[in-house]
Amino acid sequence: MRELRTGRRITYLDHAATSWPKPEPVIEAVVHAMTDAGGNPGRSAHVLALAASRLILEARTDVAALLGVPDARDVAFMPGCTAGLNLALKGLLRPGDRVVVGSTEHNAVSRPLHALAQAGVRVDVVQTDSAGRIDPDAVERSVAEALTTAVVCQHASNVLGTIQPVGDLADIAHAAGAYLVVDGAQGAGHLKVNLATLGADAYVASGHKGLLGPQGVGVLYLAPGVDAVELTQGGGGSNSEDPVQPTARPDRYEAGTPNTPGIAGLAAAVRLLMAEGDAIRAEEQRLVRMLHEQLLEIPGLRVLGPPPGEERVPVLSVVHARVAADRIAFELDAKYGIAVRAGLHCAPWAHETAGTAGCGAVRFGVGYGVTQGDIELAVQAMREVCA
Repeated sequence: MRELRTGRRITYLDHAATSWPKPEPVIEAVVHAMTDAGGNPGRSAHVLALAASRLILEARTDVAALLGVPDARDVAFMPGCTAGLNLALKGLLRPGDRVVVGSTEHNAVSRPLHALAQAGVRVDVVQTDSAGRIDPDAVERSVAEALTTAVVCQHASNVLGTIQPVGDLADIAHAAGAYLVVDGAQGAGHLKVNLATLGADAYVASGHKGLLGPQGVGVLYLAPGVDAVELTQGGGGSNSEDPVQPTARPDRYEAGTPNTPGIAGLAAAVRLLMAEGDAIRAEEQRLVRMLHEQLLEIPGLRVLGPPPGEERVPVLSVVHARVAADRIAFELDAKYGIAVRAGLHCAPWAHETAGTAGCGAVRFGVGYGVTQGDIELAVQAMREVCA
């Protein structure tokens, strides 16, 4: 439980949307970037610009180290995960190409694919089970049906918490000569990611969720040799005399002034995760298991996604037989000061798969800073709201 400056106390369980409160080193790094490194990186040679350039170089190196990327130049900073996914999908796919995708994807994947379908890309959806698990054999059969350019999957579901078998899907895609594009919004930070061995050709991470950084920054990894066409052209501080966008990484994908304070905050969060990530992830798993087991004891309440004991990211969505999801979320906030999220969570495909598209669900997102007392309060509040 935290106390806001207004004096209101809040128990924050909406980490699947964004992590909060940010670790103190993140806040300090953002302030430092604005006060002591406030120049435009790569554009000037004065002290503030050089400080900003060093900050971004160090941040890129740190992010690469956390995610197991051998060459930091393969990491590009994005305005967020959605921008990175748009770049990966629209930069790799052309009219006439074919995509195979699972049935629980977030709108950050499904909407770009819808736009691409309107332009002539064929999109084939493989149905997962009701818990969101994708069957690699079903993906392999779908890939074998026709020439496939890309397989697209989420690392983990933002509704169901289900972790997908990314390594198996990578093997299937590569055997067919296709790319594997991974939405890592709910994976990076909550899961230990090693992109040197995972097999993803493109992996996109949100900076402000499990990575604990500020909003407005994300990470795009493109494997060596994966030639995604940039979506934006403009200034970057290099090859200014050339009318075309530089082809060198990461300049090709970072047109315009970067979000230096956001990148600085993300770097501080990444350093925290490199030092304490194993302990943070273990505590998240302990708390989400506790929440799962105790919510199952409430009459009329159904927990979506994998059953207890099966690995998931720290996301837990529930529906009640009689009490509407939006009503539950409203009462948790108004009566108990508990912040959760109700609705479709920008993932209608996942709710259609789980059978909750007509009613939505209440989602609990466990993350850094959540305590056992927070979980106990949430369970007691749910017992009372659902009584």
